[in-house]
Amino acid sequence: MLILGIDPGLAIVGYSLVEKKGNRFSVCDYGVIRTPAEATNCQRLMTIFEELSNLIATYQPDEMAVEELFFNKNVKTAIEVGQARGVILLTGAQAGLRVAEYTPLQVKQAVVGYGRASKEQVQQMVKALLNLSSLPKPDDAADALAVAICHGNSRTVISKLK
Repeated sequence: MLILGIDPGLAIVGYSLVEKKGNRFSVCDYGVIRTPAEATNCQRLMTIFEELSNLIATYQPDEMAVEELFFNKNVKTAIEVGQARGVILLTGAQAGLRVAEYTPLQVKQAVVGYGRASKEQVQQMVKALLNLSSLPKPDDAADALAVAICHGNSRTVISKLK
């Protein structure tokens, strides 16, 4: 199963394509989609849609996992990230993908085993679980890898409960 993991944002969207076979994970690709700061929000959302659509067309993932919005004190940022998440969810649904959503707490719990793990702990576990030679960078891409791992592990548990 090929999982497209997404860490949403308006300026930077982290993405990962992680293959899960049995209990093993391997990385196909990961990186970020960057939108220009000088562009309007509509133009930035269109860039996210187009780039994500291209990734889906190129890799043809089986499922998509998206991190849910973590609301902080900056309402403007939360609204912008929420808009980007909407475009991301729609892009996945339009491509016919099963789309799952996970909170940051669920992602940390699935990857590290502790829901309050630090960003560094998550990156170290992602590196170990995916057999990477170095810590994944940038942070947004590392988060997208963690989301994909979370989905791979959670999906297995969910299917056993059915």
